[in-house]
Amino acid sequence: MLLKKTKSLCPVCKKVLDAEIYEREGRIYIDRTCPEHGPFSFLYWDDAELYKRYDEYNITGNGLDNPQITTDISSCPNDCGICNHHHSTTLLANIDLTNRCNLNCEFCFANARACGYVYEPTFEQIRGMLQVLRSEKPNAAPAVQFAGGEPTMRDDLPDILRLAKELGFLQVQLATNGIKLASDPDYARQLKDAGLQTVYLHFDGVTKETNFKINHDLKAVENCKKVGLGIVLVPTIIKTKNDHEIGGIIRFATENISVIRGVNFQPVSFTGAANQEDLNRERITIPELLDRIESQTDGAILKNDFYPVPCVVPVSDFVEAYTGKSQIKFTAHQHCGAATYVFVREEGIVPINRIVDVDAFFNSIEQLSRKLEKSGTLSKKMVAINGLREFYNQFKGDEKNKGLDVWKILGKTLITHNFDSLRSFHWNALFIGTMHFMDNYNYDIDRVNRCCIHYATPDGKLIPFCTYNSGPVYREQVWKKYSQQSE
Repeated sequence: MLLKKTKSLCPVCKKVLDAEIYEREGRIYIDRTCPEHGPFSFLYWDDAELYKRYDEYNITGNGLDNPQITTDISSCPNDCGICNHHHSTTLLANIDLTNRCNLNCEFCFANARACGYVYEPTFEQIRGMLQVLRSEKPNAAPAVQFAGGEPTMRDDLPDILRLAKELGFLQVQLATNGIKLASDPDYARQLKDAGLQTVYLHFDGVTKETNFKINHDLKAVENCKKVGLGIVLVPTIIKTKNDHEIGGIIRFATENISVIRGVNFQPVSFTGAANQEDLNRERITIPELLDRIESQTDGAILKNDFYPVPCVVPVSDFVEAYTGKSQIKFTAHQHCGAATYVFVREEGIVPINRIVDVDAFFNSIEQLSRKLEKSGTLSKKMVAINGLREFYNQFKGDEKNKGLDVWKILGKTLITHNFDSLRSFHWNALFIGTMHFMDNYNYDIDRVNRCCIHYATPDGKLIPFCTYNSGPVYREQVWKKYSQQSE
């Protein structure tokens, strides 16, 4: 059954092709035919029912008021930066600080030994990239993640972190393999003092069979815990390699809840050449990953506890209507990722769905936003207070959950616009999410022009994640253009 039409790429020559999303035998496929290389059909999502449920959260954003390029939509994805047809602003910016690395992992496309040259932008080039991100309109990019390669290879990393904070980024993150954090007990303190808020730690499993650097990871977690530097675990999940340890990774996070703020699973993206056998054996889609979370946590976290990224847009709409100020909106494509929060209690894990009727909450807040839009300035606060009081009925206030006090926390945040109120919420909660970045086999240009994770480059451009790393692969173009002498 045909579900929608889009555009994709030939996985051989990368020509842009008309494509169709089909449902067949309960699964979702993306089909296209290249005039030169013939027909292709690849798995897109493993669960047609979940695909349709997430489709209900299809929200298209308005993009940038100051796009970098004015072009024809037919040129996508071969003519980036962010253009007048891109529908999302930058929620999270990535900046590659280097392509050097102190490891040589099996699944990695980002080290100088493989490239044969060194990419490492200067401090002033980095300043320029950060300034471009902060000049976005209507909302400056709120968060930046420094990546690589291995960004801790740079001696000036603390200076770069300080610069990001000085320029006003609300969230400053570091994607790292953790080797230096493990080897130097004082390094975590140095980075935190410089302005780092979250370490995104590459963490593929809880045993040496799935995670060869597990001992380093344990030490890195310990060193971050000592200084109160929060961690998000980032496992690359590959079917038949480490998908049997998904539950174990979540358990590890709950056992270290004082320092680990979340787990962000990334199903493998085949950025290099792959044959059909590789794809059939190792491809894991978001629904399959959620199935494994449900089974490997013995049902403590259910597949239906997860929601697509755009589900939170009604909250942004509410704050915008209440304050009259433009808000960052999470208008990513509904099939790019999924997430939930769970509370870690002595008796076990409690997903937020057990505390609040999430669907009813979002429906109520949408209605409240419409009321606010019609109300005068003086009555806005009273409308908001009365509406939020009604939300109380959405919370399931049994004895077990009363101590979480979610109602008070959300009420403070929404009424006063004081996001410090969320600290206690995040402190007691564990974020569990997944983002499935595309490759040349499941490439959907409809997802590209909704992307909200953008790479900044030394030439002043912003590139959507899945065109930077696959498709046209801007990463190679940028690194070569700005490369230094080969090591």
